[in-house]
Amino acid sequence: MTIQRLDNIGIVVEDLAAVIAFFVGLGLELEGEATVEGPPVDSLVALEGVRCDLAVVRTPDGHGRLELMKFHEPAPPAAPGPAPLNAFGLRRLMFAVEDIEAVLARVRRHGAEPVGELVQYGDSYRLCYVRGPEGLIVALAEKLG
Repeated sequence: MTIQRLDNIGIVVEDLAAVIAFFVGLGLELEGEATVEGPPVDSLVALEGVRCDLAVVRTPDGHGRLELMKFHEPAPPAAPGPAPLNAFGLRRLMFAVEDIEAVLARVRRHGAEPVGELVQYGDSYRLCYVRGPEGLIVALAEKLG
């Protein structure tokens, strides 16, 4: 048995609409939305009384997906404040983009702000980290040449 692919990455959020708008503004496509609940969901996630709205956004090539989840029940624990990039755990997602400055302009309209500066890494990439809604960190990479 082998891993076939990375299917999706799950992100729990408070303001599902704002996070969807951010990722759609980034250039991902909304694949679908649903509400999940009931005994099979409870058993799967080892929680009782789950009611969760979720949305799936995908990269334009169809290979990368994020599952964005807003739990109504049970109430999630209080969200921690924004963590620095060197904190333990999953810190960021990186997307390959064309025209990094245009992408930055689009995501700024959805509340994203650069973490550091837009930099050129040698002759290969232009890179920038942005912090979006709810402290989500996204790295943007534009390949040069």
